[in-house]
Amino acid sequence: MNILIACEFSGTVRDAFRSRGHDAVSCDLLPSDSAGPHIQREVLDVLGYGWEWDMVIAFPPCTDLAVSGARHFEQKRKDGRQQKSIDFFMEFFRRGHPRVCVENPIGIMSTQFRKPEQIIQPWQFGHPESKATCLWLRGLPKLVLTDVLELPASGRWENQTPSGQNKLGPSPDRAKIRSRTYSGIADAMAEQWGNSPPEPNTKGGA
Repeated sequence: MNILIACEFSGTVRDAFRSRGHDAVSCDLLPSDSAGPHIQREVLDVLGYGWEWDMVIAFPPCTDLAVSGARHFEQKRKDGRQQKSIDFFMEFFRRGHPRVCVENPIGIMSTQFRKPEQIIQPWQFGHPESKATCLWLRGLPKLVLTDVLELPASGRWENQTPSGQNKLGPSPDRAKIRSRTYSGIADAMAEQWGNSPPEPNTKGGA
């Protein structure tokens, strides 16, 4: 399949699909961190006419959408940043591709669009870490969990402080590091979705 991995600079999901024989390409405003087919430009330019994608997996920025930033929502609504992010998110469902997955943390898209088809965690795919991740799907089945880990005796995952917060402190690269897809999740996407025919489009509209 021809697969676009939108808003990905790490190449993790792209490479998982390519290792299974698919023509997967990543696209982001940033250059790719790893060797492989990558389009460094505005992703909406490659979603439109003239580009044929059998599947689009997108990781749009969550800064203006995630509940973790709710204290800034009022200002972002006033200055238009939040609506711009909502519109960008929705473009991935407006372009009519047969298989679509849009990923984001828990946030306002559950009410602005619809509830996600699935919420997954890294510890369900072999990584001893916690990061609730929502998947909005069209034409794709829910991911089957591949390696569910037990919570350590400490009561917290490796990326959590004793209070349950993420250990990763403030830094210029914090958002970039946090946005990377876990390899176990990328492998599950490639293995399970790479050979799946489009499912009936019962929730396709924007």
